[in-house]
Amino acid sequence: MMIGYTYPDEGPTADLLVEATGATLEEAFANLAFGMLNAMTPIEGIKEKEEFTLEAKGEDMESLLFNLMDEFLYINDVEFLVPRSIEMEIDTENYRAVAKCRGERFSRDTHEIGVAVKAVTFHMMEIKQETNGWRVRTVFDT
Repeated sequence: MMIGYTYPDEGPTADLLVEATGATLEEAFANLAFGMLNAMTPIEGIKEKEEFTLEAKGEDMESLLFNLMDEFLYINDVEFLVPRSIEMEIDTENYRAVAKCRGERFSRDTHEIGVAVKAVTFHMMEIKQETNGWRVRTVFDT
């Protein structure tokens, strides 16, 4: 697993580029979610206290990735849920994803506050199969 952060050379400096890899497409998508969430709240401080499921669908793989990351952002913003583990299932023919998560609710008393991610974007989005697995990336508005 590899998760990388950088500020893209193009566009405003308030953007955060996250790139992740995985042996499978599911692992790469999950690692991208962890990359975004870890920038917001360090994952090592999260315990597996609650189970929750996220679902997303799209018109193509890029919109599926966008909608899935948007679901992770929504559940974090509204329900304050942060996953510590993610089991991802992706239906590439119908552009559907289900993420079964275990984590806990964010608390200012026990968790560290990181970057405030405002939105997912399509900017610089890439989903690429490589010889040793998958690489995905996108830019998040902070």
